[in-house]
Amino acid sequence: MTHGSTTQSRALAADVLAELLEHHPETATSLGEHRFDDRLDDRSDAALTEEARWAGRRLEDLTAVDPSGLDAADRVDLEILANALTLRRYEIEELRIHEWDPLGANPGTAIYTLLARNFAPLGDRLRSAAARLTAVPQALKAARRSLDDMPRVHVETAIGQFSGTRSLLVTELEGALTEEPSLRSEVEQPRERAVTAIEEHLGWLRSQLESAQRDPRLGFPAYAKKLSLTLDTSSDADAVLAGAEQDLARVELLIAETAARLDRGSEAGRVRRVLDRLARDGEVDNDTIVGLCVDAMAEATEFVRARDLVTVYDDPVEIIVMPEIHRGVAVAYCDPPGALETATLPTYFAVSPTPQDWSQDRTRSFFREYNAHMLHNLTVHEAMPGHVLQLAHNSRYSAEVPVRKALWSGSFVEGWAVYAEELMADAGYRGEANAALRMQQLKMQLRMTINAILDARVHAHGMTEDEAMRLMMRRGHQEEGEAAGKWRRAQLTSAQLSTYYVGYVGVRDLAADLAAARPGTSPRERHDSMLAHGSPPARHLRTLLGL
Repeated sequence: MTHGSTTQSRALAADVLAELLEHHPETATSLGEHRFDDRLDDRSDAALTEEARWAGRRLEDLTAVDPSGLDAADRVDLEILANALTLRRYEIEELRIHEWDPLGANPGTAIYTLLARNFAPLGDRLRSAAARLTAVPQALKAARRSLDDMPRVHVETAIGQFSGTRSLLVTELEGALTEEPSLRSEVEQPRERAVTAIEEHLGWLRSQLESAQRDPRLGFPAYAKKLSLTLDTSSDADAVLAGAEQDLARVELLIAETAARLDRGSEAGRVRRVLDRLARDGEVDNDTIVGLCVDAMAEATEFVRARDLVTVYDDPVEIIVMPEIHRGVAVAYCDPPGALETATLPTYFAVSPTPQDWSQDRTRSFFREYNAHMLHNLTVHEAMPGHVLQLAHNSRYSAEVPVRKALWSGSFVEGWAVYAEELMADAGYRGEANAALRMQQLKMQLRMTINAILDARVHAHGMTEDEAMRLMMRRGHQEEGEAAGKWRRAQLTSAQLSTYYVGYVGVRDLAADLAAARPGTSPRERHDSMLAHGSPPARHLRTLLGL
């Protein structure tokens, strides 16, 4: 082990972060590092083998540093980088995701990010897009050489997503070329070849459907290791599942108590009865959803400022209609500028009408789930004081090496947003309508707790679709369409659905311990201090806060 000076450790951290982004140019673009905007991620077998070797060499460098001479911030940064490299090696060498998951090869987001963000003149972004489009045919050939024995649900989803990418190249890219016609000659041929390659790839995917029989479940050992690395937590998979199942019972009692304040009828079926009535009282449709979220954003912002819960910044936020290619999964999402972006760009709070091809019954089910009362809670989560505000604090975090700014923890980001829902309900948000809001907040707590149970039980304990649907619809009070979508997501992803619950528990407990340790501080001072260190996992934030 070598002695670690601050200068040496920061130089090492800076090198490793820069090299990591160079290996992942699409991620670099989304973060606001634009040196690699003309490249796609190289997912060929040779490139992945080299990346795994690089990660191994850099892990040796990171673990060779003696942390005793470093301050807490530098120690945390090295640990976060080491965890990221360990996870990446695990994905390449053991999980071998590139051999069975066809979703990663889709170039759609790599092109969309260049079109959607005005971080540079449109002409520069189109030239980068043309370079990426040029690489698409070879990238898809490499994907087909690697992919084998895929799960059917992944192939079906890939067909839909690649179809969306084809539409993106035909429609949105055409719109950009209309604005910048002088570049048509540079972009047109790469675009045509990319569209042809995508159509060929779609045909190949369709030909794989019948033979796509792989079980999407990881199995306990693989799932447990991935969960630990993804969440960067000391809790093992069994502990997370046990905690979630215990908390599910606790939240069921809370929502029953809140329902009793709104319904004096019989106890049997009361929670479902109240939720159904609130859905009818707060009807939403495709014409009203965006305006309702605009109003909710203004109301939530005023409340956070009036109660002085956390510092609010006046960064530009645009509430937009969600692009068609992203609809059908969630009603809203937060799309911030890249954490490393130097241009002044707005955060998008994207709100979704339903896809045009949905039936009336499916649309009605969707808006029963996302009724007007729920939209207030959703706006708290996605925007104020949830993702939009937390990521505005993240963007202001300044360090010589921005590890905790760039490699943000999904469990912390989602955990803060779920904590924000509880914070606002506890503070009395919506006044006389607080009980209605509380019902939606607790329903979302049921959902995110069930998410963690699904994640573990599907991938590690063989939960069936029927068991999952009963859990979500009966104990979670979810609409059938919402539950069916979540079952699909549980098969398509692993470890991600646990980020909400694990992150929430970490942030909630940390906030309580911070209040006990600093009794003279205001809620705003405590919350600002929690958001002042980038977006690290909660266990690292404890170290940074001296808890």
